[in-house]
Amino acid sequence: MAISFLLCILQYLVILVLLAALGGIGAMIGIRLRKKKDAKQKDQAAAEEKL
Repeated sequence: MAISFLLCILQYLVILVLLAALGGIGAMIGIRLRKKKDAKQKDQAAAEEKL
């Protein structure tokens, strides 16, 4: 009985680690996409000022 309890806790810890990793990856992708979008807008604004 104690072993099944420990396995249950281990299962939840593995799920927690996987979900945290997935959230971290999603945050890194979001930051990268936002930086690209901001750089693109900055380039477009600079090109419009030259006109």
